This record gives sequence, structure tokens and C-alpha cells, in this order.
Amino acid sequence: MSQLKTWISAFRLRTLPLASATVLIGASLADLNHSIDYTITALCFTTAVALQILSNLANDYGDFSKGTDSEKRVGNMRALQSGNITPSQMRVAIVLFVVCSLLSGITLLYMGFEGIFNFQFSIFLLIGLIAIAASIKYTIGKSAYGYSGLGDIAVFIFFGPVAIIGTFLLNTHFEFNFENDWITLLPASAVGLLCTAVLNTNNIRDIENDKASNKLTIPVKIGLTNARIYHAFLIGVALLFFFIYSFMHNFHWVIFFQLPASMFIIKNLVDVWKTLPSEAYNKFLKELSLGILFFVVIYIVTNSAAQTWNTIDGIMKIVK
Repeated sequence: MSQLKTWISAFRLRTLPLASATVLIGASLADLNHSIDYTITALCFTTAVALQILSNLANDYGDFSKGTDSEKRVGNMRALQSGNITPSQMRVAIVLFVVCSLLSGITLLYMGFEGIFNFQFSIFLLIGLIAIAASIKYTIGKSAYGYSGLGDIAVFIFFGPVAIIGTFLLNTHFEFNFENDWITLLPASAVGLLCTAVLNTNNIRDIENDKASNKLTIPVKIGLTNARIYHAFLIGVALLFFFIYSFMHNFHWVIFFQLPASMFIIKNLVDVWKTLPSEAYNKFLKELSLGILFFVVIYIVTNSAAQTWNTIDGIMKIVK
């Protein structure tokens, strides 16, 4: 494999649909409830992608340094494991994406706050710095939290409420009425749960190798059967939250198109239940990531259509 292909593989492009899904949901919620700023949304996207790639590179470096990426690993060959990229090159790449994340994130905040540096700006900047640190510390260092089973919590928080509510607030220039907008926490949490399900699929695949490497992921801690039950919980609650939001916010028959769109996600649940940890999970990971993005797109379209048609129906009733 050439070095260029190795770098592309190290970026793990199959995970980028997750970053895209968080921004799309956050921006659509802003559009449905208030307004959308396309420049802000674009900057949210570039920041999310930069953070996602940073996390992937740091994960490659951390697992390789700890000897987790051995010949016994079931997953695809990692960049450092292949030998085509050296640890020093990977460190340079990690620093580069830290800089990219900072530049994109600070530009995003500057635009979102319209050049005003206040307390809220400081809070968002701090959250951004914590996100960068979390991307790195997942597997790097003696206190890497991914080796203590805390990766699931981090993924849920940063891919769910933080990313989506953050996108929502920056798009609406902080117009958030808790009495009306609290419901956005449902789809925000749902996306976080689905992204955690992607991590859980990965960790179930690697359960034996992680156990041997003392990487105490959730599946290693609770065992394969319980990890599958946990997987069902993540997907089931996520879909429930999505549908509750649609029924409460703008109920219309068109939202039932979300049901067939969710089949791609449910298929992953069935596959994980039926299949022992193996290389087959590499395909499951790709399918779940794309399935989440597809569902999110359908979810956005159907909710937007429901709101439009309900508005038209309301106007027609007034006219009559």
C-alpha cells in the first residue's frame, strides 16, 4: 500500500458520515425552530471533520504505542501497524490536525459570536479545547480513558448534545427558549447514542484482542452477550427519541417514512446479534455509519415536510 493510500486509510473516511450527521441534525433543528446560517453550518462541518480525523489519527498512534494493534487484531490494518507511516510522521499529522481544529473552531466562534469576545465565547472555546484533548487522550498516554471503558461516555457527549446543541446555538445566535426548545435534546441524544453504537460495534469486533491488551472497553468489562444487549439498548432508545421528537414537534403522516429508513440501522443490530466477533464487523461498521447518515437525511427531510404541510393546513383552516 502506498503512503498516500495509507494516510487516506488512517483518516478512516468511513467514520466521517458521523461527523456530517451531527452537523446536519444541529443545523436542521435550528432551521426548524429558528433560522439557519449557512456559513456557520459550513464551519461547524469543517471543525467536526477535523476533530474526527484528529481522533482517528490519535487512536492509531495510541493503540500502536500500547501494542494493542498486533497481528491478532481483527480489524483493518492500521497506518502505523502497516509500517508505511512512522510514529514521528503520525505525531506531525496529529499536531497538524490539532492546528486545523483550532483554526476552524476559532473562526467558527468568531463568526458565531460576531466578533464579540464575552463569557459565552470563553465557555465555547473551553468546550472546543476539551474536545481536542478528548480526541487525543482517548488512547494516548498512561491515563487514556478509552482503556478504562469511558470512551462510550465521551462519544455520546461530544457526538450528541455538545456537537448538535452547539451547532444549534451557533446557528441561531443563541436564541434558545428552554420551554420550547428543550425537545431538541431528544434528537441530539439520539445521534449520540447511535455514534456510541458505532463504537460498540468496533469494540465487540475487537473484544478478544482488547482483552489480551488490557484495553477495558465496555464489551470487555461486561462480556459479549451483555455487550449485545447494550447495543440493542443504544439503538432502540436512539430510534425511540427520534420518533418521540417527530410526534411531539410536528406530527404528520409523512414522518412514517422514517420507519423504512431506520431499517439500515436495525439491520446492524441484527447482524451484531447473529455474528461472532470477526472481520465481518468491518463491513458492519461501514454500513452502520452510512445508515446513520442516510436516516438523518430522511429524518430532516420528513420533519421539514411535516412542518411545511402543517403550516399550509393551518393557513387553509384560517382561510376557510
